[in-house]
Amino acid sequence: MTKVKISAVQYKYKELDNFDEFATNVEDLVNQAKGSDFVVFPEAFTLELQYIIPNHEINKIPGYEGQYIELFTNLAKEKNQYIIGGSHMTMVNNKLFNIGHLFCPDGGIFKHSKTHLMPAEVRMGFTHGTKLEIFETEKAKIALGICYEMEFPEVARTLTLKGAEIIFTPSYTLGEHGFWRVRHSCQARAIENQIYVVHSCMVGTPLGMDMMAGYGRASILSPCEEPWPPNGVIAEANTNEEMVITGEVDLRLLHKKRKHGVATTLSGRRPEIYEI
Repeated sequence: MTKVKISAVQYKYKELDNFDEFATNVEDLVNQAKGSDFVVFPEAFTLELQYIIPNHEINKIPGYEGQYIELFTNLAKEKNQYIIGGSHMTMVNNKLFNIGHLFCPDGGIFKHSKTHLMPAEVRMGFTHGTKLEIFETEKAKIALGICYEMEFPEVARTLTLKGAEIIFTPSYTLGEHGFWRVRHSCQARAIENQIYVVHSCMVGTPLGMDMMAGYGRASILSPCEEPWPPNGVIAEANTNEEMVITGEVDLRLLHKKRKHGVATTLSGRRPEIYEI
């Protein structure tokens, strides 16, 4: 496999009356990604479920894990696609984690717990994940770098050295400054590691939480070198609009450029002089 088709969902908060409405909207968005090998949803997009919880208590969202898992497991099998179901608040041994899920066409599920947490997430009681792993699918070697994780060069570098070709970045950023921190970081990680990065954004305002309005412009990013676009942007969403963007990436080209590109940033590292 050399060419991989990818779709990134830009998801917007909306009012819900029940879980079926949530599931219907999710399936509609997946249908817009028909023919893609991978589909990625944003970080924490299941926060929308607060609408159907009495008193809209966000801390009750982990209770929907079973329905969330069932929904995405069935969609991945039915559509024969790899679906990154964004991330979901999950309780493990009485600890709260922000966990991204990769749902596979064969029913398999791989999980990644966010390793670098924003100070606000720590105050909310989230626990840091401790592992950086890649997932070897039949389409590509991929990894998850959830939002703030991409602001740390060590995360993407570690995943790349482990073999990642594509890093999927489910994201939920508050305001335009937060968005650009993650977006610029994603583009930098694509350049310095000679990988593809797919940035999926959560937008809109949670119920009664005007200070937590999401801002985003989902994108599929490449290194900045011919024959990719000069700015490295393969596909890009409209700002703050719910939509699905789709693009194609070439893994053979990626490996070729790692060896013979104009800027061979991955092989050109000099770790012998990086000691502090």
